[in-house]
Amino acid sequence: MQQQKFSFLNLVERLGNALPHPAMIFVYLTLILMISSALASYFGLSVNFGDKNIQIVNLLSMESFVKFTNSFVENYAKFPPLGVVLVAMIGISIAEHSGYLKSILRALVLSAPKALVSFFVVLAGIVSNLASDIGYVVLTPLAAMLFYSIGRHPLAGLAAAFAGVSGGYSANLLISTTDPLLAGITQSAAQIIDPNYIVGPEVNYYFMFVSTFVIAIVGAFITDKIIEPRLGVYESQDTQVEAIVGMDAKEKRAMILASLGALLYVALVLMMILPQDSLFRNAETGSFIKSPFIVGIIFFVFFLLAIPGIIYGFLNGTFKSSTDIVNAMSEGMKTMAMYLVIIFFAAQFISLFAQSNIGQYTAIKGAIFLKSLDLNPSLLILLFIAICAFINLFVASASAQWALISPVFVPMFMLLGYAPELVQAAYRIGDSTTNIITPLLSYMPIILSFAMKYQKNVGMGTMISLMLPYSMAFFVFWSALLYVWVFVFNLPLGPGVESFIAS
Repeated sequence: MQQQKFSFLNLVERLGNALPHPAMIFVYLTLILMISSALASYFGLSVNFGDKNIQIVNLLSMESFVKFTNSFVENYAKFPPLGVVLVAMIGISIAEHSGYLKSILRALVLSAPKALVSFFVVLAGIVSNLASDIGYVVLTPLAAMLFYSIGRHPLAGLAAAFAGVSGGYSANLLISTTDPLLAGITQSAAQIIDPNYIVGPEVNYYFMFVSTFVIAIVGAFITDKIIEPRLGVYESQDTQVEAIVGMDAKEKRAMILASLGALLYVALVLMMILPQDSLFRNAETGSFIKSPFIVGIIFFVFFLLAIPGIIYGFLNGTFKSSTDIVNAMSEGMKTMAMYLVIIFFAAQFISLFAQSNIGQYTAIKGAIFLKSLDLNPSLLILLFIAICAFINLFVASASAQWALISPVFVPMFMLLGYAPELVQAAYRIGDSTTNIITPLLSYMPIILSFAMKYQKNVGMGTMISLMLPYSMAFFVFWSALLYVWVFVFNLPLGPGVESFIAS
């Protein structure tokens, strides 16, 4: 039985490695799309939608080619999440390269009561996603050292941190780079049906805020009751294991003053937005829903990260001059190079997909089919989460996977009366929960190297079997939370967000 499991995982790894680069996937899909549109147009495929007749547009026609050449640059430059993600990343880079984010994570795990260590490690992993992928390379080895220092199995600490960082990837206490990235792709897909539909980065905020604590509690329970008992008592294998050390007085002082700077900034923002006559409120309703504050929230997130990062950098000596701040921004942009390349091809594919009307045609036909099945609305959403979780085993990139499937599923669910914001929330659950069990995750080799420091014979099968209980538990409890949130209490997923629309 055990051999079958490993054989299956090896098969998954081989199949995943056989896939081309995400950027090339979009190139091939674009070519397939063009040929498919020409064939569909030749056979006159069309569908009625209200008083309109939707016909497939031939992308290989000269008219379509001229239109494509004229919009080629604009497709990329105006791709919804591009600017927002880059701006957020600049602020994150300052906080990360100054050392501020690392000090906050270290303070969080060091100050946690022993009975709650697992909870705070998983929580720190989830929160670390504010700084993109810093949790993988900073928090996971830190958590292993912490568990070792207090006499617990270091692999249990590593697993707890990895579960939070990767399994709880979409949850967070604040809006992170994931939110505008996915929202922009969702908006592009929603506009296939409604050209004026807007999806902001805040649309899943309430749900993801609560999800953070649910995932942290479930992750802590799995660590304490399943993972650590299974690992047993740790026996050192003569590896050079260093115990975690606290911050020196200089680092602690820098972290405290930087955090105070962040609190003063938050207080200043509150003074600007709380007055009833604030220009940051919605001019018509006086609320924060669809207000200038929500529209420009990335501006405030940028400075919430940059200000404490700059203060910490100069007080701790990481930054000596303004040049160091600029260099930190530049280093952050280097990590976005691959993203910029992939998004270039994804933007062209999404634009052509919308232009072809294949998305509308497929969505309408799919909606008619799903409606004929007469499935329970909640069952349909849970089925979609399972589909996303399965696809994530082979396409580990959250943005690449969503860019692939959103042009079909978002319009399809819209035609059935589901809001794009709900579809996006469901996708985020499926995408996150299987991150920790796919061999295709780019950070899996790094996690393995950290684990081998404590147990030399750790392999891919060992790591995946260690993380499988987290994946299953996160899938069940996170899906259950969405079910209760939407179908029992009908709570808003974010500020002013409804889960259902007129179909």
